[in-house]
Amino acid sequence: MILVLIGYMASGKSSIGKKLAKKLNYNFIDLDDFIEEKEDATVTEIFESKGEIYFRKKESFYLKELLNIKNKTILSVGGGTPCYGDNMSHIFNAENAKSIYLKATIPTLVKKLIEKKAKRPLIAHIETEEAMAEFIGKHLFERVPFYNEAEIKVSVDNKTKDEIVEDIICELF
Repeated sequence: MILVLIGYMASGKSSIGKKLAKKLNYNFIDLDDFIEEKEDATVTEIFESKGEIYFRKKESFYLKELLNIKNKTILSVGGGTPCYGDNMSHIFNAENAKSIYLKATIPTLVKKLIEKKAKRPLIAHIETEEAMAEFIGKHLFERVPFYNEAEIKVSVDNKTKDEIVEDIICELF
């Protein structure tokens, strides 16, 4: 089975994914890391040198490739992945995949992202919590309809990573 974690940046897709993989004895793959390895460039470098359209095509190509693996895998995808092309359809139509939306509210995301904004080019320029909340709110408005298509939805607000992992396991089994 492939468990595909979707959600906004800082919702915990990678950190929760790694804990969940360890608990279930699954492999863990981060789609962005996979793309960087295959393309021999960082996501930022790909965006800068080849543009977003090139990146999104490669992202979709590699997503389809990973959805065909037979090993038990947790796959963490980028926050924008479900929103482009037919990516959600590919996830739904994959033979043995389940999608899980790690759902976080704007205040939770602001709290997490304001501390780590320097590491995220998309939001590095945002100066205040209010501006961050406005940016996230606009993005979520566009992305939530895609995220809500997930088969399983788990709130990450005010929970430890272990509690979130347990919530996911309860939903799965």
